[in-house]
Amino acid sequence: MQTNVVAARRRRAAAAARWRPSTVRLLLVDEAPPSALDRYFYFEDVTTHDSLFRYVAAGVLGETPTRDKAPYLEELRQRGVFLLDLCADPFSDRREAIPAAVPSLLDRVRRIAPEHVVLIGAAVYDAAFEPMRRAGLPVVDVRLPYPGSGQQHRFAMHFTEALRLAGLSPAPTKSRRTTTSGAPPCSLADR
Repeated sequence: MQTNVVAARRRRAAAAARWRPSTVRLLLVDEAPPSALDRYFYFEDVTTHDSLFRYVAAGVLGETPTRDKAPYLEELRQRGVFLLDLCADPFSDRREAIPAAVPSLLDRVRRIAPEHVVLIGAAVYDAAFEPMRRAGLPVVDVRLPYPGSGQQHRFAMHFTEALRLAGLSPAPTKSRRTTTSGAPPCSLADR
């Protein structure tokens, strides 16, 4: 394995650990980290192509985040929201990598013991939903697109539905900014 790939994995793991809640109420599972080594959901200094973070924050918190990600990451952590990659590293063949990673995902989800799991991306849902359901894991039955390539509006609508099915209630935002995603904020703390 190349040194920069190992270093990138360590940097992602450290960033995710920093923002991991002590109790995970909502576990989000996406397919893999971005192939660009400077971008990741938990990196605070991402300036472009950060749609997954923006749309998750907008759906959960009820406001479109600014470029200063730290306050939003802190609020997600306080609400018990955590994101996990199905595959630890970017991949070149989705048809091989995603199904091969599902058994490991089941073990990781069991260890995290979230209240709810939402799968992000059609390929993740198609590969992992049934195995997770059969394993008795609290996976929400909503097939979300990834919020990129023109799918942002569909993601916001389906994410709102996933949050509703998980029993997450709307919550007031901490700022006067309003959401532009169309997704209501949700509260995990009121559960």
